[in-house]
Amino acid sequence: MKEEAAEAKAQPEVRGEGGERDKTLTLDQFASRIESGSTLGIGGWGARRKPMALVRALLRTDITDLTVISCGGPDVGLLMAAGRIRKLVAPFVTLDSVPLEPHFRAARQSGAFAFEEWDESMFLWGLTAAAHRLPFMPVRGGLGSDIPRHNPRLRTVTSPYEDGEVLMAAPALRMDAALVHMNRADRRGNGQSLGPDPFFDDLFTEAADRAYMSCEQLVDRFEGPPQTLLVQRQNITGVLHTPHGAHFTACAPDYGRDEAFQRAYVQTASEPGAWREFASRFLAGDEADYQRAVNDFATDAGGEESA
Repeated sequence: MKEEAAEAKAQPEVRGEGGERDKTLTLDQFASRIESGSTLGIGGWGARRKPMALVRALLRTDITDLTVISCGGPDVGLLMAAGRIRKLVAPFVTLDSVPLEPHFRAARQSGAFAFEEWDESMFLWGLTAAAHRLPFMPVRGGLGSDIPRHNPRLRTVTSPYEDGEVLMAAPALRMDAALVHMNRADRRGNGQSLGPDPFFDDLFTEAADRAYMSCEQLVDRFEGPPQTLLVQRQNITGVLHTPHGAHFTACAPDYGRDEAFQRAYVQTASEPGAWREFASRFLAGDEADYQRAVNDFATDAGGEESA
């Protein structure tokens, strides 16, 4: 925290029209603020609205030894493939149309990282506890399952009232930084989710010491019902404009999951040579290089289908 305060003093604060603070960052500026050994929360759900441009930016650094908290998808997979995760806290890691993320599966089978598996309801209430700065939240989820047996840090609590019910105490999932992706955002740090499900993204931003939000479009004014304004500016440290920044995951209603690209991703994951070729084509350059390579891939795939 002292280093962050010093950094803030060293950099003049940028303010927009009306005196509002402008929180926009470049991908390189964002990536430079994440340190090895951090606990990193990643929003989205499986292969839906993941902040993939932010994950790719981290892959271009030497950051490692991460503890990742996520309803995992290819965000976890890419970080696993690069050997950046020391510990994972998650209820699942999936690509939705592919039940088990292939890089996660390979790393799990080889014992390459520590895995703390949570029930989804426990995960929700662990984030809620952290957001409210509470040590834990009582929940019935996980009781009667093997999760407590495999996770020795989990504890139960007894209701202090006359019912005397024994409940699981889901510990707070605090994190150093959270990454989320929104459909729309403004420069002050407000974020709008236009899809059918907000997932847990608001809780991630509230449970973290710092939160970084990428978005499809930067706007001056939001359109739509007020309940779509999911992320509040007081919880956001930086805003990044990253069109198609959730690719290859879905970002409804702006675009769906790129199933053709995901198939290529999955097919190359099991063979080291094929994966190196995939990573060289799509992950060796910056975000603009990635988007160009994706466009070329779509053109090639379209030509093959028409043939």
